[in-house]
Amino acid sequence: MRRLLLIHEHVAHASKPNQASAEASAVAEENLCESGYHVYTACSAADLPRCIHEIDAAVVHLPIARIAGWQRNLEKLKPVPVLWWCSPYSGTSSADYCQDDAPIDGILTPSMSPSELHWALHVGTKQFLDRQQWHTERQQLRSKLEERKWIDMAKGILSDINRVSEAEAYDMLRRKAMNERKRIVDVATSIVKAHQQLKA
Repeated sequence: MRRLLLIHEHVAHASKPNQASAEASAVAEENLCESGYHVYTACSAADLPRCIHEIDAAVVHLPIARIAGWQRNLEKLKPVPVLWWCSPYSGTSSADYCQDDAPIDGILTPSMSPSELHWALHVGTKQFLDRQQWHTERQQLRSKLEERKWIDMAKGILSDINRVSEAEAYDMLRRKAMNERKRIVDVATSIVKAHQQLKA
């Protein structure tokens, strides 16, 4: 992992908070470059398409409250680990927004040495991959539960109509699916929908 995207706020005028943000972002970029990383920068979502396919991770130097929007923009283009650059500026501006479910995979700080940055990025990447795996498994489980719901409803309908047990109704569903070369859930869904239309 050598290519990072540093996301920070655009400084429109030289107010003290904006100056602090700009200075801390410059320190972040300098620290990351000196630690051997190639750093791209982005201040708006419009900047993402030009570099998104080059990067291995995103480092966000923002108040925590603004990270979720950036993460959604990144997810649309390319899911990557998101690590928070916790500087005095971003830490102080996040004090009112402390929460356990901040959408980040790790934290980096200005005081980290190159080896500490490396390991924090490594651990953050593992956290990201674990989160992606968990999300995939959750989606698969939801899909299976949804399929089970349709199959159970179809079994109940076939059992009532044909006056057979649910086990026999399931065998009927399975045979119909095999004969029509369809998935059993597709046959079950069509049976349930047809039954609902007849009752309407």
